[in-house]
Amino acid sequence: MIHGKTTETAIAAMGYLTELFDEGKRCSAAEIASTRRLQGPYVSKVLTELARAGLVLGVRGPGGGFSLGRAPEEIALHEVYDLFERRDGDACPFGGGVCGEGDLCPLHEKFTAVRKETDRILHETTFGVFRK
Repeated sequence: MIHGKTTETAIAAMGYLTELFDEGKRCSAAEIASTRRLQGPYVSKVLTELARAGLVLGVRGPGGGFSLGRAPEEIALHEVYDLFERRDGDACPFGGGVCGEGDLCPLHEKFTAVRKETDRILHETTFGVFRK
Protein backbone atom coordinates (compact mmCIF):
# COMPACT_ATOMS: atom_id res chain seq x y z
CA MET A 1 0.00 0.00 0.00
CA ILE A 2 1.60 3.20 -1.18
CA HIS A 3 1.13 6.47 0.61
CA GLY A 4 2.11 9.99 -0.26
CA LYS A 5 3.97 12.87 1.29
CA THR A 6 0.73 14.50 2.41
CA THR A 7 -0.22 11.44 4.45
CA GLU A 8 3.26 11.27 5.98
CA THR A 9 3.09 14.97 6.88
CA ALA A 10 -0.37 14.59 8.41
CA ILE A 11 0.69 11.62 10.54
CA ALA A 12 3.83 13.47 11.67
CA ALA A 13 1.76 16.52 12.65
CA MET A 14 -0.84 14.43 14.46
CA GLY A 15 1.95 12.58 16.25
CA TYR A 16 3.42 15.85 17.48
CA LEU A 17 0.02 17.10 18.64
CA THR A 18 -0.42 13.80 20.49
CA GLU A 19 2.82 14.43 22.38
CA LEU A 20 1.38 17.76 23.58
CA PHE A 21 -2.13 16.47 24.32
CA ASP A 22 -1.72 15.74 28.03
CA GLU A 23 -0.24 19.20 28.61
CA GLY A 24 -3.29 20.83 27.00
CA LYS A 25 -1.01 22.88 24.77
CA ARG A 26 -1.68 24.31 21.35
CA CYS A 27 1.09 24.87 18.86
CA SER A 28 1.58 26.61 15.56
CA ALA A 29 2.08 25.01 12.19
CA ALA A 30 5.56 26.57 12.20
CA GLU A 31 6.42 24.78 15.47
CA ILE A 32 5.26 21.44 14.08
CA ALA A 33 7.20 22.04 10.86
CA SER A 34 10.36 22.99 12.71
CA THR A 35 10.19 20.12 15.20
CA ARG A 36 9.40 17.49 12.56
CA ARG A 37 11.67 19.07 9.88
CA LEU A 38 8.82 19.68 7.46
CA GLN A 39 7.93 22.57 5.15
CA GLY A 40 5.92 25.18 7.05
CA PRO A 41 3.41 26.18 4.34
CA TYR A 42 2.74 22.52 3.54
CA VAL A 43 2.10 21.72 7.21
CA SER A 44 -0.36 24.64 7.34
CA LYS A 45 -2.32 23.26 4.39
CA VAL A 46 -2.38 19.76 5.86
CA LEU A 47 -3.54 21.08 9.25
CA THR A 48 -6.36 22.95 7.51
CA GLU A 49 -7.58 19.69 5.97
CA LEU A 50 -7.25 17.89 9.30
CA ALA A 51 -9.28 20.66 10.95
CA ARG A 52 -12.01 20.41 8.31
CA ALA A 53 -12.24 16.71 9.11
CA GLY A 54 -12.49 17.45 12.85
CA LEU A 55 -9.26 15.65 13.66
CA VAL A 56 -7.56 18.82 14.91
CA LEU A 57 -8.85 22.07 16.35
CA GLY A 58 -7.45 25.36 15.17
CA VAL A 59 -7.75 28.52 17.23
CA ARG A 60 -6.75 31.88 15.77
CA GLY A 61 -5.19 34.80 17.56
CA PRO A 62 -3.00 35.20 20.64
CA GLY A 63 -2.73 31.92 22.50
CA GLY A 64 -4.10 30.14 19.46
CA GLY A 65 -2.71 27.26 17.54
CA PHE A 66 -3.58 23.66 16.83
CA SER A 67 -4.49 20.77 19.11
CA LEU A 68 -6.06 17.35 18.64
CA GLY A 69 -9.81 17.29 18.15
CA ARG A 70 -10.23 14.18 20.32
CA ALA A 71 -8.14 12.08 22.67
CA PRO A 72 -5.32 10.27 20.83
CA GLU A 73 -6.78 6.86 21.69
CA GLU A 74 -9.99 7.85 19.90
CA ILE A 75 -8.30 8.65 16.59
CA ALA A 76 -7.29 5.68 14.45
CA LEU A 77 -4.54 6.04 11.86
CA HIS A 78 -6.99 5.12 9.10
CA GLU A 79 -8.88 8.38 9.70
CA VAL A 80 -5.85 10.35 8.55
CA TYR A 81 -4.82 7.84 5.90
CA ASP A 82 -8.29 7.75 4.34
CA LEU A 83 -8.47 11.55 4.31
CA PHE A 84 -5.47 11.84 2.00
CA GLU A 85 -5.27 8.53 0.14
CA ARG A 86 -7.57 7.27 -2.58
CA ARG A 87 -9.19 3.90 -1.89
CA ASP A 88 -10.92 3.33 -5.21
CA GLY A 89 -8.77 0.39 -6.18
CA ASP A 90 -5.09 -0.36 -6.23
CA ALA A 91 -3.13 -0.20 -9.42
CA CYS A 92 -1.45 -3.47 -10.37
CA PRO A 93 2.34 -3.09 -10.35
CA PHE A 94 2.56 -5.32 -13.43
CA GLY A 95 0.65 -3.05 -15.76
CA GLY A 96 -2.44 -1.01 -16.39
CA GLY A 97 -5.63 -1.53 -14.53
CA VAL A 98 -6.77 -2.23 -11.03
CA CYS A 99 -5.32 -5.24 -9.26
CA GLY A 100 -7.82 -8.09 -9.39
CA GLU A 101 -9.57 -7.01 -12.56
CA GLY A 102 -8.86 -9.28 -15.49
CA ASP A 103 -6.07 -11.83 -15.33
CA LEU A 104 -4.41 -11.92 -11.93
CA CYS A 105 -0.74 -10.99 -11.79
CA PRO A 106 1.77 -13.45 -10.29
CA LEU A 107 1.86 -11.51 -7.01
CA HIS A 108 -1.86 -10.78 -6.64
CA GLU A 109 -2.43 -12.99 -3.59
CA LYS A 110 0.62 -11.57 -1.78
CA PHE A 111 -0.36 -7.97 -2.51
CA THR A 112 -3.90 -8.68 -1.35
CA ALA A 113 -2.57 -10.09 1.93
CA VAL A 114 -0.34 -7.02 2.44
CA ARG A 115 -3.27 -4.66 1.76
CA LYS A 116 -5.50 -6.52 4.24
CA GLU A 117 -2.84 -6.50 6.94
CA THR A 118 -2.08 -2.82 6.37
CA ASP A 119 -5.77 -1.99 6.55
CA ARG A 120 -6.10 -3.94 9.80
CA ILE A 121 -3.15 -2.07 11.33
CA LEU A 122 -4.52 1.32 10.24
CA HIS A 123 -7.90 0.55 11.83
CA GLU A 124 -6.55 -0.98 15.05
CA THR A 125 -3.77 1.53 15.75
CA THR A 126 -4.60 4.86 17.35
CA PHE A 127 -2.49 7.95 17.83
CA GLY A 128 -2.15 6.85 21.44
CA VAL A 129 1.03 5.06 20.30
CA PHE A 130 2.67 8.50 19.99
CA ARG A 131 2.15 9.40 23.64
CA LYS A 132 5.32 10.04 25.59
